[in-house]
Amino acid sequence: FSRIREGDTHFTVEHLVAAVEGRLRRLQTDRIDLYQLHWPDRNVPMFGGTAYVHDPDEVATPPEETLRALEDLVQSGKVLHVGLSNETPWGTMRFLLASEHLGLPRVQTVQNAYSLLNRTFEDGLAEIALREDCGLLAYSPLAMGLLSGKYEGGRTYPEGARLTLFRRFGRYSGARGLAASERYVQIARDAGLDPAQMALAWVNQRPFLTSNLIGATTLDQLRTDLGSAQVTLSDDVLAALEAVHAEVPNPCP
Repeated sequence: FSRIREGDTHFTVEHLVAAVEGRLRRLQTDRIDLYQLHWPDRNVPMFGGTAYVHDPDEVATPPEETLRALEDLVQSGKVLHVGLSNETPWGTMRFLLASEHLGLPRVQTVQNAYSLLNRTFEDGLAEIALREDCGLLAYSPLAMGLLSGKYEGGRTYPEGARLTLFRRFGRYSGARGLAASERYVQIARDAGLDPAQMALAWVNQRPFLTSNLIGATTLDQLRTDLGSAQVTLSDDVLAALEAVHAEVPNPCP
């Protein structure tokens, strides 16, 4: 898949066409199977924020205009399907309704952060995903590595780790997130499971999931991540995970 994210992200015809053409050149291909709009081009909570702050003067592209631009790209064969990323329930439904009422390309997926430490997708988007057949592509399922167990016991982050490079990931370094992650890791160890595989298997078992987007920097990490596809969590493990969530909900939104 590909996505628009660099520079000016207003989803107008001009910007979308330029972004797709540039992406096709860089990928050295003639078609993008799934093209996602990386961030809404309006004000939304991000990077740990949860409260919406309305700006009556902001300039945002109407979903209808964006979908018409994407329709041209679909009809030209340059894009096969379209999706959203980091989108809200309101924004997702606006796109779905616009496509339904005007016969425009339908949004197929929503790529949002989702993990044991961030279940905010469940607050409104889970129902949309299931009722509207618009599935979740879950990114950061290991919460920047916290759920792998490699940072438990107060271990320091290695040089070059994303948690140390970008301030916007600071929410993963907070006391609540670290404490909750250690409890989740301990549940895995008590059950004889690899912590990363347990966290990924939990995401895999969610009914609204379309794909779990894993990341790895070594072959061993990749093997561990892929092995999660063979793990089915027991009712006891699932209940233990829910108990932690009830006490420490969404420490890293």
